[in-house]
Amino acid sequence: MSLASLTNRLLTALVLVIPVAACDVFQGKQNVTEYADDSTITNTIRARFVEDSVVHILDIGVTTLNGNVRLTGQVNSDRERQRAVQIAQRVKGVRSVNNEIAIR
Repeated sequence: MSLASLTNRLLTALVLVIPVAACDVFQGKQNVTEYADDSTITNTIRARFVEDSVVHILDIGVTTLNGNVRLTGQVNSDRERQRAVQIAQRVKGVRSVNNEIAIR
C-alpha cells in the first residue's frame, strides 16, 4: 500500500468520525478536555488499524465517550473482529471496549 493511499484512508476515516464525536460536547455529555482525550483515543485506534495487516479500517467504526470505546461495522472474519478489539484495548486511556462488530 502506498503512503498516499494510506494517508487517504486515514483522512477519510477521520472526516467520518469528527462531526459525530463533536456532538457530545454540545449535548453536555463531556467537557472540552474529555472530548480532546476521547478524540486522541479514537484517532490512535484508527491509526493503528491503518498500520495493521488484519484490520480493514473502512469496515470498522470507532467512537469514544469518556474513555469507553465502541466498535461497530462488519468484517470478514472473527480474527479481524478480535484483532480490532485487541488493538483498541491496548491504547492508553481506554477504559472499556464495547465490541458491536458483526461478521459478514
